[in-house]
Amino acid sequence: MIVHENTLVSLDLLEKDFVCNLSACKGACCVEGESGAPLDEEEIGIIEENLEAIKPFMEARSVKLLQKRGFWEKDTDGDLVTLCHNGRACIFAITEAGIYKCAMEKAYLAGKTKWPKPISCHLYPVRLAKVGEYRALNYSKWEVCDPACQLGASLKVPVFKFLKDALVRKFGENWYKGLEEIAGEYLNRETN
Repeated sequence: MIVHENTLVSLDLLEKDFVCNLSACKGACCVEGESGAPLDEEEIGIIEENLEAIKPFMEARSVKLLQKRGFWEKDTDGDLVTLCHNGRACIFAITEAGIYKCAMEKAYLAGKTKWPKPISCHLYPVRLAKVGEYRALNYSKWEVCDPACQLGASLKVPVFKFLKDALVRKFGENWYKGLEEIAGEYLNRETN
């Protein structure tokens, strides 16, 4: 781990390669796993404010579920997560040409909202955790993302570079520039 400002950054973000490969994984992260996408408490309010703009991009079965149960719940660990269909597909997952995508992101890209999607989704495959006064950034290795690891390796794109927009969104431009400097020093030291 590297201490960078108020964060603990796993070396995997610098050492591992990653570039999403939707044509290979088909967006499996939207339908696989133990529960829905992790949500920050403030994100629930943001989604609620944007829900009417997001609904037209959702699948009909998800709108029905939304009307019955809302869009979030607490998982078995007590964490806030998006609601899922029978423990599988996220309520906001939609399919296009056999690939799962996000209704929230579609609404954002269509200019209907100013908020792209939960930060946990934007940062994936990195997961955030609280460690004392620090926010820990950990790389979450998952076999459904093996094609992304292979593509990242072939393109030589480290996890932190693939996630630049998400990391800047969460921690700011200056934080990211500092991480780039740390990564450059660290990677130079490793190759010498």
